[in-house]
Amino acid sequence: MKYAASLIYRLIVALILAGLVAGAQYLFAERWNRGTEFIGAGNSIRGYAYSPFQRDQSPLKGTYPNEAEIAADLDLLAQTGERIRTYGSTEVPAIVRLAGERRLTVTAGAWLSPDPEANDREIDALIESAREMRHIERVIVGNEVLLRGDLSVAELSTYLDKVRKALRRPKVPVSTAEPWHVWLKHPELAKSVDFITVHLLPYHEGVPVESAVEYVLMRYDELAKAFPKKKIVIGEVGWPSRGPVMNSFGAEETTSVPSVENEARFIREFLAHPRSPTLDYFIMEAIDQPWKIQLEGWAGAYWGMFNAERQAKFPLEGLVVQDIRWHEKARMAALIALVPMFLICFLLRDWSILGRLWLSALIQACAVTLVIGANVPADYYLTQRDLIGLAMLIGATVLTIAVLLSHGFEFGEVLFKRRWKRRFLPLTPLAAEREPFVSIHLACCNEPPEMVIATIDSLAAMNYGNFEVLVLDNNTKDEALWKPLEARCAELGSRFRFFHLENWPGFKAGALNFGLKQTDPRAEVVGVVDADYVVSPDWLSCLIPHFDAADVAVVQAPQAHRDWETQPFRRMCNWEFEGFFRIGMHHRNERNALIQHGTMTLVRRLALEEVGGWSEWCICEDTELGLRLIEKGYDTRYVDHILGRGLTPSDFAAIKSQRFRWAFGAMQILKHHLPAMIGPSRLNIAQRYHFLTGWFAWLGDALQLVFVFASLAWTIGMLYMPQEFGLPVSALALPILVFMAFKGGLGPILYRRTMDAPWKDILGASILSVGMAHAIARGVFAGLVKKRGEFVRTPKGWKDKGTLAFFSPIREEIGLLLALVLGSVVLVWLRGAQDLEAQLWVGILALQCIPYLAAIACQAASYMPERPATTVEPAPETRPSASVTPIEEASVTPIVEVEAMRAGG
Repeated sequence: MKYAASLIYRLIVALILAGLVAGAQYLFAERWNRGTEFIGAGNSIRGYAYSPFQRDQSPLKGTYPNEAEIAADLDLLAQTGERIRTYGSTEVPAIVRLAGERRLTVTAGAWLSPDPEANDREIDALIESAREMRHIERVIVGNEVLLRGDLSVAELSTYLDKVRKALRRPKVPVSTAEPWHVWLKHPELAKSVDFITVHLLPYHEGVPVESAVEYVLMRYDELAKAFPKKKIVIGEVGWPSRGPVMNSFGAEETTSVPSVENEARFIREFLAHPRSPTLDYFIMEAIDQPWKIQLEGWAGAYWGMFNAERQAKFPLEGLVVQDIRWHEKARMAALIALVPMFLICFLLRDWSILGRLWLSALIQACAVTLVIGANVPADYYLTQRDLIGLAMLIGATVLTIAVLLSHGFEFGEVLFKRRWKRRFLPLTPLAAEREPFVSIHLACCNEPPEMVIATIDSLAAMNYGNFEVLVLDNNTKDEALWKPLEARCAELGSRFRFFHLENWPGFKAGALNFGLKQTDPRAEVVGVVDADYVVSPDWLSCLIPHFDAADVAVVQAPQAHRDWETQPFRRMCNWEFEGFFRIGMHHRNERNALIQHGTMTLVRRLALEEVGGWSEWCICEDTELGLRLIEKGYDTRYVDHILGRGLTPSDFAAIKSQRFRWAFGAMQILKHHLPAMIGPSRLNIAQRYHFLTGWFAWLGDALQLVFVFASLAWTIGMLYMPQEFGLPVSALALPILVFMAFKGGLGPILYRRTMDAPWKDILGASILSVGMAHAIARGVFAGLVKKRGEFVRTPKGWKDKGTLAFFSPIREEIGLLLALVLGSVVLVWLRGAQDLEAQLWVGILALQCIPYLAAIACQAASYMPERPATTVEPAPETRPSASVTPIEEASVTPIVEVEAMRAGG
């Protein structure tokens, strides 16, 4: 009964929390789309410029509307308009007849081009229609023919004279349509027309919308003054709802911004102006025509009062909202996120209410972004190339969301989890007679002998009596490097055995497998340390008791470093490593999903032999072994207590080489173990989650590199073929920018929350983490393509570097940085700094510069000189835990109070 009541309580709380977040999202969407009030225009529209093509139709492709579709359009326009203007006579001849049936007056057009035969067909059809249909009040021969340069004035005048002569009886006035400046440039054209048809589109001239109507009337009056004896008909007047920002350079720079609100403002102000009832005009245009993108560029598709689905973009009176479909999108986003939010709130009962709300809000934000992206093809008219660009953006969005949610889960667990269920501490040492025999394997290759000897001596000084050390020198050619190690092992006695392996295969894993065969038969546990690690005397004594639990296969202590305090790059390396061991390892240890690393690790020998030893096909043999042991059902434990310190990589080139190897090995592991991660295996859901999402960030780095090259290619397309390559839509680009910035802020917050690191060191660690993105990306692609890799050891310690070698490790990063910066500068130069869409694209390009700027900063830091040590730096382990309940700093004597954990944790 008590359990049932508790379950009901948890269900109710989860529903309330998920409902609160979903409701808050809906209220936010409502407020965002509250609308803007402009002057109303209740009077009817004098006329519409009308093209009949449906969303997926185009005269360029030879796809045309049927009579039913045209009739539906004209029924719609007849509700608010009195007239229509057409542009051609042969492609869709039924328009004129169907308009007459609805008592719409028609200004019929004939489309002229450089093709004389097509022009003759257009003119003949126009003359025939005008003679037969009395509701054609006038005709327009040619549309912007001179503006496009298709015909000369003389050629156009010949066609006009032919039509005027043919339509003397019945008397039908004849004109041609051009922008105002073309009429002023060619005043002789007025002699061939009965009236002036002018296009007044202030958007194209960079006129701000607030002064656009007065500008239209000014140009109208200018024409009336130039041609006082001619009637003037405004053949096109309007404003687009989408498109690039247009700039005008005069006394000062002005811009015209396309938007639904600005289109509504212009149309309403024009219709409500006192002079409008005296004007003869056609609103440009009745219905959006997506096919015009290929002829007129991005804005060409968005001039309609109605969208391509025949929905009004805005009313002529009342509020104007930017997105008429916001209700539908908000409901869809709430529905998508509701179940995941409910499960989060129900299952994470050991999180605080605030933490569950935090993660639910993050899920809801991601759902909103996905809904926005999924609706872009419905909200925008995209070309095939635009769809390719959209696919890139959506792919980047999905990946960003996956990384963001995995980081958000880690962030929430660190900040809001009440207590860790699997928190393992150093244990009380066993009595000497109960100590299991441990075989410690130290593999090395071309290492400085003094560094390796320091490691050997630290092992000799351990407070543990029952162990051996196997020093496995792997393919070192220079005797001066390995002979001192052999001599030192001989000096330390029989428990230290040295092996020099010539031409040995399998890299480090091969050497460790050789060591496994040489291991003392008494050994129950195998320990591995790197050649640069000086271990604590208590390493074995306080960790070996964890193996009293029969299912424990791995006990892992963190990596830590020494001699890093006085050099900027080494500081960056130290704190960057600390982040994983203070945050990520706790997160994974909670669900028995450790990333095993090849130093300070202890492995049960029987388990190691059961799974076949170290994998020589994988250059990250340590992580791969840990995954195999977990797949077998073994327990792995992480004890966050520093029991040894090694050296940081020697320079930025060294750590790049290391991360390349790790990323390569991770892809090897992913390919090899993917069936177990997604198919039948002993891995539970949490373990699958950690091993799949654990590499999301690295896969993100790889796709980021793809995105860089694609973005550069797209930028070139936008610059040289603007009508073929549209700018990205702000609705999708903006969330990507926000998500990237938000994700970037999580890491520093976690560092500050979990470690005693000054902000300058947190910044340094973050810069290093970002600066290795290119090396990781290359490692990921190499690992996905290649089957086998080459193990390259990571140089440790400090070494002198010549200034001429500065650019060699970062030449690729510098090249990509210059390309991104150049693309941004040229885009702003050609499109203008006020163009919102250009600004967003430049923002994306700028964000992609960050890893390459960080790489340069890391390389510069590695060249900085040593600083004199003034004070003793706090040890990183002084605040080691990523938990609300910190892990105690162990003393020399292991903690007694956790003795009970030895039974199985």
